[in-house]
Amino acid sequence: MDIRKLQRAIVDGLEDVKAQDIRVFNTSHLTELFDRVVVASGTSNRQTKALANSVREKVKEAGGDIVSTEGEDIGEWVLVDCGDAVVHILQPALRQYYNLEEIWGDKPVRVKLAASTGFVGARPSEPMDDEDEDEAPVAKKPARKTAARKIAK
Repeated sequence: MDIRKLQRAIVDGLEDVKAQDIRVFNTSHLTELFDRVVVASGTSNRQTKALANSVREKVKEAGGDIVSTEGEDIGEWVLVDCGDAVVHILQPALRQYYNLEEIWGDKPVRVKLAASTGFVGARPSEPMDDEDEDEAPVAKKPARKTAARKIAK
């Protein structure tokens, strides 16, 4: 299955059950085991379990396979292994404590969310799902001081 189609199915599954703060990271440069890590938050044990179930259903509908699911018995941190992508669904306190974004997050992937007009995980100047393009930071110009000059005159 194409990685973009897989990550879209995962994000759709998370959005269907109102996951919070969805982040997608390219990990192909860090490990050969998987290409994407998706991190999302659920507000309760019940919601994290429902999010994991929704992700499994959407991935299967898209033609993907689920390798395994871990942590559903407790529901504080549920991991769904989709082969080329691993989904971590955590409650906010655990997400803040383990800070998975620090481990996997140096290459965010730009993903458009259905619920908002913004993008998740990357600067707006980055191309959609382009993991090989590195951009130099844009130098900011100092603000114009026209208003201050008019007042001084």
